Amino acid sequence: MKIAIPSAQGKLCMHFGHCEVFAFVEVDPEAKKILGTEFLTPPPHEPGVLPPWVAEHGAKLVIAGGMGGRAIQLFQQAGVQVITGAPADDPESVVQSYLNSALITGDNACGHGPDHVCDH
Repeated sequence: MKIAIPSAQGKLCMHFGHCEVFAFVEVDPEAKKILGTEFLTPPPHEPGVLPPWVAEHGAKLVIAGGMGGRAIQLFQQAGVQVITGAPADDPESVVQSYLNSALITGDNACGHGPDHVCDH
């Protein structure tokens, strides 16, 4: 299974549209192990571009700090689950916490209504 983490400067980026790269972390959920991480530069951010791009790279889950409601809907339509409110930690630590059922999430850092187009 692959988990995508929007990242900037080696940490989870609080606003996924501003990330520099996506960390695609390959995991074995049964063994709760990280098998490898690949960092890919996303296409330029425009509404609706990132969800299909992430899905094409095989991710089934995105863990982010904040994300607009429309982006969450687009990810779900692409078959990618979304967790928001994650801490700005390094991607592998975030994923390992998720695998260990220890990921502590707060509010969606974007916090706008579902019809808001979050540009940050």
